[in-house]
Amino acid sequence: MFSKDDLLDMGFVGFTRLKDIGNDFGIFPDFKGLYIIYTDEEQDVSFCNPGTGGFFKGKDPNVTIDELIRKWVEDANVLYIGRAGGIAKNGRVYRSTLKTRIMQYIKFGRGKNIGHWGGRYIWQIKGSGDLMIAYKILEDENPVIEEQELINKFKNHYNGRLPFANLV
Repeated sequence: MFSKDDLLDMGFVGFTRLKDIGNDFGIFPDFKGLYIIYTDEEQDVSFCNPGTGGFFKGKDPNVTIDELIRKWVEDANVLYIGRAGGIAKNGRVYRSTLKTRIMQYIKFGRGKNIGHWGGRYIWQIKGSGDLMIAYKILEDENPVIEEQELINKFKNHYNGRLPFANLV
């Protein structure tokens, strides 16, 4: 259900290794949508503390290795599901684009003091640069709803578990 082929069928594209992005965020579109962090089967995942995430507003983004182990979802390739743009149930409008949101996420992972607290567990994976990011443009759909639906599909497939780096 969450293989690379499944994700491609869902409309996800890119699958770029984080270490290959550099500072060229122009490879990501200025549209609203979803993005995921993905690992292939060959990647050996282990954890480190501290990780590389930035200290936003002085808060330490790191958790214990035990917490990371507890949160890990065996056999899952999708490690994080995020969104850019959309309208929340309370009417709040999010104007971010895939380009700006992914740029924030990557820069946070490089230790910058940036507000991308969600998905921070990724940056405590040794060799996180080998992970891949893929995205899906949403022209007419609401990313807030689409993100929740994809997370719900993940939870249904993995016995109620959230993706590793999704905290809520």
